[in-house]
Amino acid sequence: MGRPARTPGGCAVTAAALRARLARPLPLLLALLALTYGVAAVGALAAADAGDVYLGLRRPGWAPPAWLFGPVWTVLYASIAVAAWLVVRHGRADGRGRRPALTLWAVQLLLNLAWTPLFFAAGQYGAALVEICLLLVSVGFTVAAFARVYRPAAYLLLPYLLWVAYAAVLNGAIWWLNR
Repeated sequence: MGRPARTPGGCAVTAAALRARLARPLPLLLALLALTYGVAAVGALAAADAGDVYLGLRRPGWAPPAWLFGPVWTVLYASIAVAAWLVVRHGRADGRGRRPALTLWAVQLLLNLAWTPLFFAAGQYGAALVEICLLLVSVGFTVAAFARVYRPAAYLLLPYLLWVAYAAVLNGAIWWLNR
């Protein structure tokens, strides 16, 4: 009875704690998806004419077409939510490791939210470059923290990390070309 079990991540938890954590995985996943897509929606509302702004900018030849951003971000936001869900489900029952990882996750989500209105609505390409560099660092720290809790969750964030790195370079190039 109270005997420790092992989670797939190798952490010892009591059987009761493990059952409680796994009892309602779908509502938690849906809440995390709603939160991440909520961030996307707020960003979209803050920069409703983002497509027109992007097309009106001088961009490097390697810039992606405007239509690509929607599908890419749709997949990335899902992976951001699922990664957090995995950390919650597979973290230690006492929360050690999981709390700092989820705090970093929340920070990167707030930084993600701030970039779109800064770049598109305010047209502050230099400030957006600084902000996206902070986002890149934050996502890197989040990946590292998630890896300590549950490695597959960290793997889910790697495409996001790469996309943000690419977006930071693109932001820099757009800032330079539109000074």
